[in-house]
Amino acid sequence: MNECKKLISLVKRNIKCYFKDKVTFFMSLITPLILLILFVTFLRNVYIEGFSAGFPEGFSVNKRIIEGVAGAWLMSSILSVSAVTVAFCSNVIMIDDKIHSAITDFKVSPIKGTTISLSYFISNFFVTFIVMMCVMLIGHIYLAAVGWYITVGDVFMIIVDCVCAILFGTLLAGVAESFVSTHGGLSAVVALISAMYGFICGAYMPISSFSKGLQNFLGLLPGTYCVGIMRNHYMGGYIDALIKAGVPYENAEMIKDSFDANLYVFGNKIPLGAMYGIILGACAVLLAAYIAIVVIKNKKK
Repeated sequence: MNECKKLISLVKRNIKCYFKDKVTFFMSLITPLILLILFVTFLRNVYIEGFSAGFPEGFSVNKRIIEGVAGAWLMSSILSVSAVTVAFCSNVIMIDDKIHSAITDFKVSPIKGTTISLSYFISNFFVTFIVMMCVMLIGHIYLAAVGWYITVGDVFMIIVDCVCAILFGTLLAGVAESFVSTHGGLSAVVALISAMYGFICGAYMPISSFSKGLQNFLGLLPGTYCVGIMRNHYMGGYIDALIKAGVPYENAEMIKDSFDANLYVFGNKIPLGAMYGIILGACAVLLAAYIAIVVIKNKKK
């Protein structure tokens, strides 16, 4: 019980340290907000034309549905990428403690090394969740303005999807940044993740637009399915609205195939339940790796 109180105190301390620096919080928000602004100002028509290409010739539909589904596709991309990139950024408290030797002070105190490591993981999860909810709120205000067709059930599932994606991102950050001990190293890792992750998980460009070999390779990466589950719940209400508006079911499925609401690996469609299973399985592997790293490091001390 005493160790539990210490853990709670450390988690509170880590969260307060992160939000104490308003610039750090703003920098966590800036990347997803820039993506949203770029979409609204430059890319919106490109996505709208892409969705419209799936309609039968001469067919027209309510503009709010088209603009809404394009925005929903973007939101699924932003949130799924931010779950990982923000987790890497917000883990800065662990790096700061290494640099300023605060972690050394903790280890000479009557606190277990595993408790310290667990506190970084939990606080990083909550910080990333708070940032993600802020991004989601801004994005949903935009969707409500251009065309809202998302059900209450889907909103709930989007939050569940965010939790799964954040868990994956936090564990991945914990494993990767366990070996980082400088701000320069952190900046390099964050820059690499920010540049690559959105492309290799199919967030910035639909995987269906890649070659078959690359599609199959990306289908083996768990991050792809963090995007896939969000695509399903963000786009589901809009696809239903399109069908009710008269778009044939086959065309609606073609849109889902083209924009990764449906994912295929080696020609096989991956069910939504299997996507969750892959994500949680990857989290279990990362958790085992994180625990192993913590145990090995504590034995060396």
